[in-house]
This record gives sequence, C-alpha cells and structure tokens, in this order.
Amino acid sequence: MTSSRTAFRLTRILAMLPWVIANPGATIDEVCERFGYESHEDLARDLDVVFVCGLPGYGPGDLMVAYIDDDEVVVDAADYFGRAPRLSPTEALSMLAAGMAVLSSGLGSPVLESAVDKLAATVAPDTDGLAVDVPAEPDLVGPLKEAAASHRVVEITYTSLSRGETTRRAVEPWVVFASLGNWYVTGYCRLAQAERVFRVDRIRDLVVTEETFEPPVERPDPQVRYTPSEDDVRCKIALAPAARWVLDYYPVDVVSDSGDEVVIEFSASDPSVAARLLLRLGDRARLIEGDEVRAALSDLGNRILARYR
Repeated sequence: MTSSRTAFRLTRILAMLPWVIANPGATIDEVCERFGYESHEDLARDLDVVFVCGLPGYGPGDLMVAYIDDDEVVVDAADYFGRAPRLSPTEALSMLAAGMAVLSSGLGSPVLESAVDKLAATVAPDTDGLAVDVPAEPDLVGPLKEAAASHRVVEITYTSLSRGETTRRAVEPWVVFASLGNWYVTGYCRLAQAERVFRVDRIRDLVVTEETFEPPVERPDPQVRYTPSEDDVRCKIALAPAARWVLDYYPVDVVSDSGDEVVIEFSASDPSVAARLLLRLGDRARLIEGDEVRAALSDLGNRILARYR
C-alpha cells in the first residue's frame, strides 16, 4: 500500500465513522455506496482497523466496537467520533483557498461552487469577498492537454533538472496537472521505456504528432513522485518486521517476503539516499547488494563518528 492510499483510507475512515454513529441501523450497501467502498470486504477491513481503538485508559468502556452484524454496520462506544473532525482556522482557510483556486482556473463544478460559498460564509462571514487568482497557464500546457485528451504522441526537447542533460524524446501524455506552483505532464516515455513525470517549464520544444496511442485503463494519480530511471543506483535491502513501513513510504520493488523478512530493491539517483535510510533503520535492515550504497554508508558512518572524536 502506498502512502497516498494510506492517507485516502484514513480520511475515509474518519468520515465514515461519524456518519454510521449518526445513522444507527445503516446497512452494508448504504455505507459502501456512500463512501465509495468497492466491496464488503474493504469495509470490513476498515472496521477491523478501528476495532478496540480508543482513548486512555483503554478499558472496556473506553474502546470502540466496530463490526458487521448480518447486514448492519455497527459502531459503538465511540462518542468522541460522534461529530466529524473539526478543521482548524488555518486548515479551513487553506481548503477555501484551494477550492477558490480551482474555480478561478475554470475547472470547477456547480457542486464545488456551492461548497465554496458555504465554506466562505462560515470562515469569513464579515468580509466583502475573497479572491484567489491563478497565474495564466504556460504556453505549452494547452497543447499538452489537447494531446492528452486526443491521445496524440508528442515529441519534446527536455532538460533534466537533476543532471542538466537535454534530450529529444517521444512521450505518450496521460495527465497534465499543476502542483506546488509548477505544471507537470505524466505519461509513457518511449526513450526511457517507462512512466515519467516532466516539468512543463523544462520542455524546450514541443511537437504534437498525428500518431495516436492507447492510454492505460487506470491512469496514475496526478502527483509529483519519484520514478526510477536507467541511471539510478540500485541496491537490495532486507527489512525486519519493524521496518516494513518502508514499503509504504518509498517506491520500492519487493523481491521476496517470508513474513519474518522482506527483501526489496531500492532505487535512487544518489547512493547517499539509500545510505541514510540504512543508517536510520539500524539493525532493522541489512544491505544485501549494492557496492555504491555500501561505500556511501561507510563514508556517512565515518563522518558521523568523526564528530564525536
């Protein structure tokens, strides 16, 4: 499970619990439809997560009960979840600004507009009005969006941010999106023969070809994330059970999993990234393969020891 999926799951649980508590007798189908569960088993797994969770002292009366009884979803002894989590003023203002930014870009819906109006009336009831302006899109964003929508292959001249190399490559664009003030396009790069994320402002030249492609059925979430490249340093690491959280926080490939130990292949543009992780994990991990990482780990350890001599 990736960290984004974990965050989504937690958010859904925190939204689902108050509703079930406020609607006793809710059926499995009602809960699944309202909160987007694909199967009854997914709902049951989330209920298992919160079962016997609670606040200190952790006695029988302090821990919640969550289970499925025939066709009914039951959540009991969880009064502290009786109301949905409240946003802090900063969180509410951030949510309002994000909603207004989407509306300003012209990509909003009537439902979002209604939600923004209600939130603005609560967060800033005494103001004459709030405004959020989104800077104009870079020139290449429009053609990239059209290419993605029409499934057209594009040829780009791209300068890598990490190595400063400029290459010409053919890309099958899937999604064009903005994040943290920059625009990105994610798709299949034929040069790398793998999925890649490109920053639009580093594209020096763009040609939309007549060639079409078949996009994947499930496209990745529009987010900036690391994808291994052919130039990356790779190593194999064995993780003890206490270090399995690494699977949720890093883009790794699982080589084997015996239950007592999971072996992963870790990729990074710099061997020091893996070295710092190994140093952090201590005896909960061991390096199996990777001479460059081993050298970086030794150097990092020596530099740390030198500070205490």
